[in-house]
Amino acid sequence: MPLPSFVVNTQALIVRDNRYLMIVRGEHEEQAPGVLAPPGGKVEHGDEGAGILEETLRREILEETGVTVGEMAYIRSSQFTLDTGESVIDVAFLCQFKSGEAHVADPDEVAAVLWLTVDEIDSNDKTPQWTRTVVVVAEAKRKTLAW
Repeated sequence: MPLPSFVVNTQALIVRDNRYLMIVRGEHEEQAPGVLAPPGGKVEHGDEGAGILEETLRREILEETGVTVGEMAYIRSSQFTLDTGESVIDVAFLCQFKSGEAHVADPDEVAAVLWLTVDEIDSNDKTPQWTRTVVVVAEAKRKTLAW
């Protein structure tokens, strides 16, 4: 019997001045178009080595938003199924903003880039429950860190 395979996805909860960097996913995205979400993306075939999740996340953040991050802290992992039926392991990190002017760097994937407070994320009609949940977990983790 073949072993199950998983897509490995990463999410970045980037914080600066008590605001989180969020994207509105592009309307042409196959999964969850038009929703408010943290930046991130999939580990690609051919990527390898130590720190693969962190390096994937750094690459995806820069590709989507033009921002670089410093310190990272693991938040949580979860599993879900894409509309295509593929199983996904999602790993979220709290990230310290380092540099860059946030902008839509890849308009095919990202419709908008916003710095939002927890309350603004929670009250936004484009915020799915899974984004609300990971932001709450990120906020709790943020309160335990010195950065």
